Amino acid sequence: MDELLSLQGRSALITGGASGIGAAIARRLAELGAAVQIVDLDLAGAQAVAAETGGEAWQLDLSDPAALSGIELEADILVNNAGVQRVSPIEELAPDVFHSMLMIMVEAPFRLIRSALPYMYGQGYGRIVNVSSVHGLRASAYKSAYVTAKHALEGLSKVTALEGGPHGLTSNCINPGYVRTPLVEKQIADQARIHRLAESAVVETIMLAHNAIKRLVEPEEVASLVGWLVGPDAAMVNGASYTMDGGWTAQ
Repeated sequence: MDELLSLQGRSALITGGASGIGAAIARRLAELGAAVQIVDLDLAGAQAVAAETGGEAWQLDLSDPAALSGIELEADILVNNAGVQRVSPIEELAPDVFHSMLMIMVEAPFRLIRSALPYMYGQGYGRIVNVSSVHGLRASAYKSAYVTAKHALEGLSKVTALEGGPHGLTSNCINPGYVRTPLVEKQIADQARIHRLAESAVVETIMLAHNAIKRLVEPEEVASLVGWLVGPDAAMVNGASYTMDGGWTAQ
């Protein structure tokens, strides 16, 4: 099969698709022939990516349960990518921030998966990719909400894989290390403050400390793996967690 036609006729919904990893995923899936729907709170950003990929934009606040009620998704591919970060000691992290982060990165994926399953089950086909993190497998100090959310997303993905497998559905996680995105760039000042480092030292001293390969992951590398996971060559890949962390979790 021509790789550039491997998703022809398929539809894909990507959350957090207005920038960073999500935008790269939207571009890659569109290149492979999928009709993409870009979901993001940033409507202008989503519209820009949609215009670039020939897709559609949908503004949605994943932190609001009411906004997610009653949704019926008809998509062959669901990519739960949206995420937020807060670097803070536990005793300084407000409970409402913790709750909001889990809503965006755990409950919203649950609700979207729940909404997508009837259509996927009905056609006997579905691909779900949950963009987790190395922090879904390892913990770091000062990231209690993010680490908790990503560990929970791993569990949700595996249960979805077990329930969905008999219906022709696969569910997998991708676990990148630090990716060159606005989300990571925004952490640098907080990391410098907490660890008492110069901002210029944060990437090498903190972010790449455990990597054997000393560089950030590029969004396009993550998108390439997503493209493979939702394509025909990965039909037997189910319930897996794929690390892309330069060797961090090899330790």
